[in-house]
Amino acid sequence: MAGRRRDDPRAVAGARLSIGALSRATGVGVETIRTWERRYGFPVPDRKPSGHRASPVDSVPRLRRIAAAVAQGHRAGDAVRATDAHLSALLGVLAAAAPAPVPSGAFDQDTLLAMVERFDGDAITRVLASEWGRLGPMAFLQQRVAPLVAAVGVAWETGALEVRHEHFLSERVGDLLRAYRLPFDDRAHGPAVVLATLPGESHAIGLQMAALVIAMSGCRVCYVGTEVPLPELASVAADVSAGAVGLSVSIATRGGRTAKAVAKVRSLVPRRTRIVLGGAGAPAGVPGTTVVGDLPALAQWAASTASAA
Repeated sequence: MAGRRRDDPRAVAGARLSIGALSRATGVGVETIRTWERRYGFPVPDRKPSGHRASPVDSVPRLRRIAAAVAQGHRAGDAVRATDAHLSALLGVLAAAAPAPVPSGAFDQDTLLAMVERFDGDAITRVLASEWGRLGPMAFLQQRVAPLVAAVGVAWETGALEVRHEHFLSERVGDLLRAYRLPFDDRAHGPAVVLATLPGESHAIGLQMAALVIAMSGCRVCYVGTEVPLPELASVAADVSAGAVGLSVSIATRGGRTAKAVAKVRSLVPRRTRIVLGGAGAPAGVPGTTVVGDLPALAQWAASTASAA
């Protein structure tokens, strides 16, 4: 019987994960995990001899499924407390159901910004879930997610919204994108693509969008998140025998320093491991790297990568 892939968290029976490692393995934020643990009793960490807390690796699949249910509109308390059978039923119902109806014109940008301003996460999720079902994945990302995130960024820059609003929307949209990626992750059999941002780059939505597109194309996504130290990024790529490393660079971090960091990544991973760059700040002209200009170009690159494996 074939063994588990090295990037499969279940490969080491009885292993324990720090809360940071658990967050990276599931895509659920550290603060969200802490809140679920404190309010609803899951996950259940052990106390290590050092005093640090660590959770069983078996928590990973359940946390992913809980996140999927929450992103689709179920209350966190109901999803976290649910038995495995009940959780499966919840996800099955959600998969079969049509998106909840939303008022006509609900995707008006001003209406959505008002939802963000009052932290109305349930309303945002209903609107976005409806648009996902109506438009399909690529149009949803290009016509709905990207403009909304850009509008919130502009509102923050002009003082109409605060950074807490931007963080709130990022977490809400990130939860939704992770949930939509889950079934594609389960079916993907192509090369592993490690996705990260460089140190100093904290914007995650572009990375989440890229992860969904790459998973839809059949590649296995190894999502390690934002601000990853370069040696650790190279180590992850080696651990999962990555076919490629994908880096998301926002316009806020463009420049010579970023180009040097990309060149450093290129020097740290084997030449056979491709480096693909995306985002408004992605530096062009770094030897041994490929820049994709938009999500359709990324989808084409990922499909080619998957079929060539």
